[in-house]
This record gives sequence, structure tokens and C-alpha cells, in this order.
Amino acid sequence: MQDVSQDGFELFDLRVEMIVPEGVPIYCGAKAGDHFELRGEMLTLPPGQGISIYSLAAVLPLLAAKQRPTHSNDWMTTDAEIACPDPNCGSRLRIIRTGTRRFRHAETTAVPLSSDTEQP
Repeated sequence: MQDVSQDGFELFDLRVEMIVPEGVPIYCGAKAGDHFELRGEMLTLPPGQGISIYSLAAVLPLLAAKQRPTHSNDWMTTDAEIACPDPNCGSRLRIIRTGTRRFRHAETTAVPLSSDTEQP
């Protein structure tokens, strides 16, 4: 049985940096130093900077898993680079865990915790 008075959980803050090797064609518009950050569910870009929707689509499915603690032997813990989805583009996206942030269940959803419900 879960103690519903303890409804806190932690997620990693993430920084996703564009890796732009010299001398290879770049077609996604990425530039060295481009990045975005994810804190909870909020994704932020530096002012004046964009990101290709195709590059974002390639990395987006992995971000929720990278935010959560994983076993040290899990590939999600060790693997951090994603290739640009254009097979002719040499850029990559590197996901970096930068810190942790604490959240409360009651502040992130309208669905209440229940002491009768088994949590996976």
C-alpha cells in the first residue's frame, strides 16, 4: 500500500546539445552550441535559437525515459547520442542529465493517488 501523503517524485533536468562535426555536411540547420533544456515537461530554447522539427522528433520519444532514474547497466543510462534523422546529415543530438528536480503528484495531474491502487 502506498502512502499518499508522500506524493513526491524526482526527474532529471536535461540539456540536449547539437553535436556538429567539422567537415561533414549539415542539412538540419544545426550550429555548434545549439541546445535546448527540459525541466519537467517544459522545453526551453535560448532566445533567437531554433531547432529542426525533424531533429526534435528524433529525440522527443527518448526524453521522458532519460528524465527518470535508470539502472546503471541499462542502455538508457549509458547511451546519450541520437543521430540526425536525415541519413545525409552529420549532426547528432546529445542528451545530458544536468540535475534533479522534485515534483508532487498532486501538482502534475488531476488524477489522485489512491492507497487502494497498486503502483507499477
